[in-house]
Amino acid sequence: MLYHLYEFNHAALSPARAAADAYRLMFRHPLNPASHTPLGRTAAAALELFERTTRRYRRPAWRIDEVTVDGVKVPVRERTLLEKPFCRLVHFERDLTGVRRKRDNKVLIVAPMAGHFPTLLRGTVRDMLAEHDVYVTEWEDARNVPLAAGSFDLNDYVDYIVDFLRFFGGDVHVMAVCQPTVPVFVAVSLMEAAKDPAVPNSMILMAGPLDVRESPTAVNCFAHDRGLDWFKRNVITQVPFPNPGVMRDVYPGFLQLTGFMGMNLDRHITAHRDLFQHLVQGDGDSAEKHREFYDEFLAVMDLTAEFYLQTIDEVFLRHTLPSGEMTHRGVAVDPSKIERVALMTVEGEKDDIAGIGQTKAAHTMAKKLPDNMREHYEQPGVGHYGVFNGSRYRAEIVPRIRDFIAMHNRKESRLARAFGNLIG
Repeated sequence: MLYHLYEFNHAALSPARAAADAYRLMFRHPLNPASHTPLGRTAAAALELFERTTRRYRRPAWRIDEVTVDGVKVPVRERTLLEKPFCRLVHFERDLTGVRRKRDNKVLIVAPMAGHFPTLLRGTVRDMLAEHDVYVTEWEDARNVPLAAGSFDLNDYVDYIVDFLRFFGGDVHVMAVCQPTVPVFVAVSLMEAAKDPAVPNSMILMAGPLDVRESPTAVNCFAHDRGLDWFKRNVITQVPFPNPGVMRDVYPGFLQLTGFMGMNLDRHITAHRDLFQHLVQGDGDSAEKHREFYDEFLAVMDLTAEFYLQTIDEVFLRHTLPSGEMTHRGVAVDPSKIERVALMTVEGEKDDIAGIGQTKAAHTMAKKLPDNMREHYEQPGVGHYGVFNGSRYRAEIVPRIRDFIAMHNRKESRLARAFGNLIG
């Protein structure tokens, strides 16, 4: 009933929200004398805050229409290459007509399925596009997937990654950000064990919970202290009518957002108070920055209950991957089989979501990988978000990823290194 109550409240507020937006426009109209007075600006600011805090934020657009390549701005268009019930494989095609450039390396960026939409990686994608041919997993909101499409759990997630990697036939580098570091690492482990020729050239794992026993964060402790039954009782509910996914069991986005906001509630309250002041003072630039951030931050998606609960159980409670107990559809997951795929891990010094050492643990698990095919980097001065977005990411992390990809580019180079190690 929790989801139904939320939908009812949202619907009940719709008339008030529409009225607030209409009156806001009236108070901001330049032909209205009140718009030029402190009282009018205060009223408009209050009405905008009410409308923004009661609306539902839809999936944001990528808004990547162009990118600079070798000093030249080139157009970019999105094209869906593969489509599955819960995910699309999207290619960001650059029109390089007139740009003299050799063939760029293909990079598959696996976006998180952890509440926010994949567009949270907009900056990540844009910064990689300058020198790479970029593909992204675009996960679907579970409330929009009909029940007839079937279930989706962590095993299905791994299967999706394997299918996407096979689509490239091995001619790709995979980059996982946060939550998908686990399924990507599992997928590559399984492909290596099966001697699959479509394994990627390299994988870059960034700020992910591969072994949450290392430097446990508040998020890890929260899951550990409550146990799986608590999550089943308190956060799982059914999608209500008239959503396409009606009757599907989910961890709803509005509950996830409550958790996100609660982690830094004082900061969010201050940010909205500042927005009110910026609107009253007429500081349009600062107000627009606030809108851009919160239009993305407040847009959340539902997760299937089976995926969420299996992730909690295996990753945060039983630690099956680092303890060597994880299986995928009855097959043991053995990261020690990874010998052909170069591995890079990236962590942030101040990450309060995935603590120091949680991602680096991949190197311990992939124990047979040669030293010249592995690299770890810890970025000073950044938190979780700064590992994959922002100025430090762009200036200090992207160049390292670029060099790592270039060093471990083609399968032929891997074979050459393997032959060199053999005769050495």
